[in-house]
Amino acid sequence: MKFKDYYQSLGVERGASETEIKKAYRKLAHKYHPDVSKEATAEAQFKEIAEAYQTLKDPAKRAAYDQLGKHVPGEDFNPPPDWGQPGVGARSAGARQESFEGLDLADLFAGLAAGRSHGTSRGAKMSFPGEDYELRATVTLEQAFHGTLLELNLSMPGYDAEGRTVRVPRVFRVRVPKGVTEGQRLRLAGKGGHGFNGGRDGDLYLTVALRSHRLYRASGHDLYLDLPLAPWEAALGASAEVPTLGGTVQMKIPAGTAAGQTLRLAGRGLPRPNGGSGDLLVMVKIVMPPTMTERELELFKELAAVSSFAPRVELLQESAHEA
Repeated sequence: MKFKDYYQSLGVERGASETEIKKAYRKLAHKYHPDVSKEATAEAQFKEIAEAYQTLKDPAKRAAYDQLGKHVPGEDFNPPPDWGQPGVGARSAGARQESFEGLDLADLFAGLAAGRSHGTSRGAKMSFPGEDYELRATVTLEQAFHGTLLELNLSMPGYDAEGRTVRVPRVFRVRVPKGVTEGQRLRLAGKGGHGFNGGRDGDLYLTVALRSHRLYRASGHDLYLDLPLAPWEAALGASAEVPTLGGTVQMKIPAGTAAGQTLRLAGRGLPRPNGGSGDLLVMVKIVMPPTMTERELELFKELAAVSSFAPRVELLQESAHEA
């Protein structure tokens, strides 16, 4: 039989960890999937990396493969008489050597996995795991606050009875828990691509994207809100109505509040998975009336006449110091 270097097929070292092997397989499977790749050899390459992954992801099959040693890919070889697990292919050494003739390396490991003799594994079909898929799910801040149910209508690659890749329509109803945040990843086990010939179904991963909001900005579970205040509200203090995702609340504005100051409404952000919520951080903006009456202008003139406040003193002092 011809030797196949499964480690080379996946582009990993022989001592690679299970995580490294799985990561390499996912990357290559996505690259060479016939529904994605435009290369003429994509289907053959896809089957090659799937065959390699089927062997190397299984500790017993990987150990048996490593017993074969290193050979040049494509080189003719036969496994040693004592190759494999005890009890697999229990024949004499000569009969067993004879049973290897004409087998493909994939057949050899298919027979090992099934616990059958190598002679009866001839022609066994390989199973392929379904692919894992990544999707971006956009939700509003209101949906993130309350939780929601999304319906996804997807066309996903799968396998037909002959192992050919086909497009399969799938409909999913996904429960998005309250308090999801930007970039959070949700896993739907077994909802990815269908496996072939008994292979397990892949998983579907949803990466959450929060839709921009006209009022709030999200940072983790905290929300930010710009709060306009009139000059006299900032100077004298006030009680201001502040919108939150859970409804409007009254917020006390301390006297002497400055523009750019941050005020905190604890627990008015997005819910946290283990209880509690983030905060709503209110950013103060001082705004002027678009128009003013004669009386309002007079009052501002009176304030300017009696006030000793010099807002630019520090700026001028710093400028003189630099000079």
